[in-house]
Formats: sequence, C-alpha cells, structure tokens
Amino acid sequence: MMSLIVRDATLEDAEDILAIYNFAAINTTAVWTDGPADLASRREWIRARREAGYPVLVAMKGSDVVGFASFGDFRPFPGYRHTVENSVYVDERHHRLGIGRSLVAALIERASALNKHAMIAGIEAANVASLGLHASLGFVEVARMPEVGCKFGRWLDLVFMQKTLASDVRP
Repeated sequence: MMSLIVRDATLEDAEDILAIYNFAAINTTAVWTDGPADLASRREWIRARREAGYPVLVAMKGSDVVGFASFGDFRPFPGYRHTVENSVYVDERHHRLGIGRSLVAALIERASALNKHAMIAGIEAANVASLGLHASLGFVEVARMPEVGCKFGRWLDLVFMQKTLASDVRP
C-alpha cells in the first residue's frame, strides 16, 4: 500500500485540483455552484491563497493527487482576522481512506502556526462523512441554518462546525 504524502500545492497541480473540484461541483452538494470551474480560475485561486499567506495542500499517493485542502478568511472584516474557514475535497475513488483526515489535520497545524484562533467548516447538513470527519478532529457543531442554499432542485441546510485552535492568541 502506497503511503500518503501531504504537501504544498504548486500551479502544476491545478489540473488535478480542478478535476477533483469539478466532480464535487457537478455531482454533489459539497460545492453550491451550478457548473464546473475552469483551469484559469483554479490557478488564480491557488495564487490568491498564496498571496494571502494561506496554504493550498495536496494529498499524494504515488504520483497521483488524490485530494486537496485549503483555508482562507472566514469573513472579510478585520474583527474576523483570527478565524479561518477550511475546505477539503477528496477524489471520489479514494474516499474513506484517511485522506481527508490527513488534509484537515495538516490545515489545523498550519492555521495554528499562523496564530489563528478558530477554524470553521461550512458543511451541507446531509454530508455525513464530512460532519463525522470534522467531529473526529475536535470540531463541534455551532450553527445549523435551514434552507439557505439550493442545488439539484432542492433546499440545502448549512451546518457550521468550529474548532478552537490556540488559546493564547490575543484579540
């Protein structure tokens, strides 16, 4: 069995990231969009995260990108500067193998190193796997917002989960 390596993404990973993201965007409620993204937008997203000082990570099995994750500002106002929101996506052929756990654990380490105080995950309420993953890493449900999104002709509920990262960060 090949070991998993989590590393910083490069612009050369953008095609693989795009493929994983677009599968989720088209086939699941993990992304609340109505269509796929393009390669230019994924490259720009990687650049923007880097410029903001935030990581984009990929999980590798051999030479294959099997997942990616990142975090960014929770809200664009200064009062939220110590809080980030994560996103994690795993190739559908590699679910339930610990890849998401490895990616989120790495994000927690990176956010703590940046002296962030809290990490938020916004998860569609029926995404039991993501809810369980985050709970297993110490996230707790802090809000449930019914029918705030729609996709596939139905209303979607949003669950916010939160993990406090560092107690010594001063406001």
